[in-house]
Amino acid sequence: MPSFTFRDLTTLDDFVSVVDLERRIWGPAYDDVVPVPILAVTGKRGGILIGGFDSDRGDTMVGFVYSIAAIRDRQPTQWSHMLGVVDEYRNSGLGLRLKLLQRERALAMGLDLIEWTYDPMQAANAHLNFAKLGVVSEHYEENVYGESSSPLHKGNPTDRFVAEWWIRTPHVERRVTSPQPFTIRSSEIGDAPGVNRLEAAGEWFECADVDLTFDARRLTVAIPTGFTDMLQRAPERALAWRLASRDIFTTLFARGYRAVDFQLDRAGRRGAYLLARPDNRT
Repeated sequence: MPSFTFRDLTTLDDFVSVVDLERRIWGPAYDDVVPVPILAVTGKRGGILIGGFDSDRGDTMVGFVYSIAAIRDRQPTQWSHMLGVVDEYRNSGLGLRLKLLQRERALAMGLDLIEWTYDPMQAANAHLNFAKLGVVSEHYEENVYGESSSPLHKGNPTDRFVAEWWIRTPHVERRVTSPQPFTIRSSEIGDAPGVNRLEAAGEWFECADVDLTFDARRLTVAIPTGFTDMLQRAPERALAWRLASRDIFTTLFARGYRAVDFQLDRAGRRGAYLLARPDNRT
């Protein structure tokens, strides 16, 4: 495994390196990069920008996390705009370590909440966010960034969950201090009705048997893994998944459910969100 070092990025040379890394991660044609002047200004006014470096390669920057000062309900928060890791380091734990350092910085500022958006069809990201970090989500944003110029997302609406990371709660503390990612208890997911089913369709899965009439306290929503590959190699299938999952999540969130956990089954090429609704709903 690589050996990493980390530090806050504060110089113009640092910011130039971040812009270069953005294009390396999201593609050379990506034109939505955060430019040097914005990185410089937000860093001076409460932003967090941390770089991760491969010590075995001359301290080459291979990942970063970037958030800006924000306000929610009149309370100061952080809005995490980017977490970027070079492809070859995706399974190294680098992203998790960057997020934990971001949490440390936010705690030192006296903050309670960090928020960000992520694609709910990205199973690996869902696993990081829910199982390892302990986020929850109750907001689904449709095409929030418009059509992306990145080849990783091009041609598919940029629908996103808003992840809420309540960094001081016991729930989050348990997740981030556990040596292994939490797994959903079998009773929680086994007893929860599934609102959809994955059905094999050649190389891919399609969304089948959607039933939004369940009224249980907990529900599960299944998604396939490999959505980035699907976007590039089977864009029509990816669009069908986007529209089906949009209908599922917007309907259930409007009924008071929120996403509270995620179970990843790599061998089965699938994952499942656990959605829950409070007992004291009206």
